[in-house]
Amino acid sequence: MDKNDNKSIDRRGFLKRLGFGASIAGLSLAGCESAGRRIAGDSITSSGDIPTDKMTYRTNPKTGEKVSILGYGCMRWPTKTVSTPDGNTEEIDQETVNRLVDTAIAHGVNYFDTSPAYCKGLSERATGIALSRHPRETYYIATKLSNFAPSTWSREASIAMYRNSFKELQTDYIDYLLLHGVGMGDDGMKAYEDRYINNGVLDFLLAEREAGRIRNLGFSYHGDVAVFDHLLAEHDKYKWDFVQIQLNYLDWKHAKEINPRNTDAEYLYGELAKRGIPAVIMEPLLGGRLSNVPDHVVTRLKQRAPESSVASWAFRFAGTPEGVLTVLSGMTYMEHLEDNLRTYSPLIPLTEEEKQYLYDTADLMVQYPIIPCNDCKYCMPCPYGLDIPAILLHYNKCINEGNVPASSQSENYREARRAFLIGYDRSVPKLRQADHCIGCNQCSPHCPQNIDIPAQMQRIDGFVEKLKQETL
Repeated sequence: MDKNDNKSIDRRGFLKRLGFGASIAGLSLAGCESAGRRIAGDSITSSGDIPTDKMTYRTNPKTGEKVSILGYGCMRWPTKTVSTPDGNTEEIDQETVNRLVDTAIAHGVNYFDTSPAYCKGLSERATGIALSRHPRETYYIATKLSNFAPSTWSREASIAMYRNSFKELQTDYIDYLLLHGVGMGDDGMKAYEDRYINNGVLDFLLAEREAGRIRNLGFSYHGDVAVFDHLLAEHDKYKWDFVQIQLNYLDWKHAKEINPRNTDAEYLYGELAKRGIPAVIMEPLLGGRLSNVPDHVVTRLKQRAPESSVASWAFRFAGTPEGVLTVLSGMTYMEHLEDNLRTYSPLIPLTEEEKQYLYDTADLMVQYPIIPCNDCKYCMPCPYGLDIPAILLHYNKCINEGNVPASSQSENYREARRAFLIGYDRSVPKLRQADHCIGCNQCSPHCPQNIDIPAQMQRIDGFVEKLKQETL
């Protein structure tokens, strides 16, 4: 495919087809950066030089490719503020992206995962610019057919989105192509059939794989386990080359306790292992929650391994199963990239005793009522201006820090009240806070974690008002 094909749709038209609406083209890109794993809260203590020749690799059983166990998730590229005639705005910081990609490749990372939906439509372009500066044979590109909106379900719109990915990524073949977000929505099976079966798009992608423009074809799973089971039951027909699942030590046995519509990772991985299908792992930190853990969990992990970061436990857990091809991490900061490189250069698999230690840790963590927001921002933009992820992440942060008092009689009520309210105003501008939610529910159908967002906005707003009025 010609990298300079000028007949492809422009960005505004593309975003409209994607289902985000043309107005998004003028919005801030600050949402591209994750609020999940911050430097201060991550307890990164490991230091020293990072070897350039010690990365652990897993073998793709179909192609024999050696894939780095650390994969770069390109959903949260860093941004910078720029001045425009209409005022200040945010855009992807391409220079920093280039530096992150260069460092990753220099230390053995060769798998880069993006999507037309990431960074409000700009991740593929930024990723393509950074990667195209390196020889094509030195890295693998994974991207997705992210045709979430009904306006993109036609064969023509879906194929246009697929072809635009080649242009943005500056390539003439895709190493790993995924059906994106299979199982999402109120009726996951119907959505799957409308997006990929009834319009003939899956047949088209199978033909593209046969022609070599797609080297490996798979899907990313969210939500309805009946759809997951259905696709695996048709493995003999479609011959999935890989499947992307959410896997971490909290979701291994407790996914349903966190969210009733989720599926335990132990089951998902087990079903793939039975069929010899490689697993690509997303959310090893559960949106940053397994690095910003409650203080008593930090103490527990540090007692066991004082020199290891909290996050490294989660990454070792995700990478230990032999059927895992790569573990994705959205590394916005160089510090996070360096910490993960240390963890996987080389990976030291968990012992059975260490795995049990993490299972016990997970048992402790599920006692905390954290909202399962992974900061993916699929719920954005809100038509009424709410910063939904920032609201949920602030609430979760306060839960972790013990600043969500049960009542005014709680021992630390005064300190917790002040910390919650001041932090809320600092984290979320007043016009974007939960009290502006009208319950239109345009957000929830797009949430991979199936959060009832309007209900959570109402609950958090009620809690905030009680703190303000001191009626808790």
